[in-house]
Amino acid sequence: MPRTVTRDEVQQLLADGAQLLDALPEGEFAEEHLPGAVNVPFARLDRQSVAHFDPQRPIIVYCWDTD
Repeated sequence: MPRTVTRDEVQQLLADGAQLLDALPEGEFAEEHLPGAVNVPFARLDRQSVAHFDPQRPIIVYCWDTD
């Protein structure tokens, strides 16, 4: 179930084996992204684009909105 997490929770989840998906557009990802993140731009987010993630491990999705 999706939920918002704090920075401390992200760090703990990653330490416990969570996966990190960065949903920024490719250009923005190239300029600035979280270390270890896999880029899947939000516009291309679908079952096939995330098929390589382990469904048994949590996935942290990072994105931002300017609105």
